[in-house]
Amino acid sequence: MAPKDASSSGRRSPDRNPVHVDQDHGDDALDQPGTKLSPEEEAATNRPARIQAAIAESNTHKAEANSLFTSGKYDAAINKYDEALALCPSYLDYELAVLRSNIAACHLKLAEWKEAINNATSALDGLDRLEREEEEEVKAKKAQEEEDDVAEIEIISPGAKAAGPPIPKPESQIDVAWRKRQDDIARIRAKALMRRGRARSELGGWSNLEGAVGDYKKLSTMTNLSPADVKIVQAQLKVLPGRAKTAQETETAEMWGKLKELGNGILKPFGLSTENFKMQKDEKTGGYSMGFEGGRGSGGDAKQVGHY
Repeated sequence: MAPKDASSSGRRSPDRNPVHVDQDHGDDALDQPGTKLSPEEEAATNRPARIQAAIAESNTHKAEANSLFTSGKYDAAINKYDEALALCPSYLDYELAVLRSNIAACHLKLAEWKEAINNATSALDGLDRLEREEEEEVKAKKAQEEEDDVAEIEIISPGAKAAGPPIPKPESQIDVAWRKRQDDIARIRAKALMRRGRARSELGGWSNLEGAVGDYKKLSTMTNLSPADVKIVQAQLKVLPGRAKTAQETETAEMWGKLKELGNGILKPFGLSTENFKMQKDEKTGGYSMGFEGGRGSGGDAKQVGHY
């Protein structure tokens, strides 16, 4: 059965797996894949025809999703990105990260902060995995290249040696391709971090705000941000730490309130409450001692019952 066209399906089903969209943060420009293989390189991969067809169909759905996003039809765009994800082979981490980051952008437009966080995180995880795998592959290729260079040096004639030092070798194709790939990965990573940082700051709560601080700190070390994004990062790093601290204090107070309520329920049958137990800090050691004060039949005496 052909997949249902999201542009006419209205609001997507809420229990469907979320997916992502990548765009220039802010920002309505969707992201496109980076380095593409030439026809010769693509043929050399010897992918089965059915996989090639699935990739082509996935790209078609992605292009449709991009158009829907540009038109402001974010729900329909998410549906199309979902279809593109379903067809994209699981080993294409870069292409999957682009789709997921783009879907995160759609969820931001819809103020669906949790979905945006989940999708941006999936994109970032995929990029981390891809970078590790490709780094190992590049190391192996360079090691082989160095072995080939050594073999070539060993057969240079004495006359060639006397002619002078060898001409420095230009940058290898492996290095050029790896640098380009790194640039592509860094570009998508920056967008996914910007989206996740914004979604976390909008959702709020101690954990999310601390996570947003971490995202913006990572972004502050990156050199590929636009001037507008640099301003956003700097502004967020000024306000978020204070918001995170306030949220921490609020949530800690709420947690202690709930623990106190639970403790009072346990102690009530004994004629006691949590008010009978006081924590006192020892300024010399930094430790705490728990004291027991009063209670029915206790005569109101205070006793130390523990030291921590």
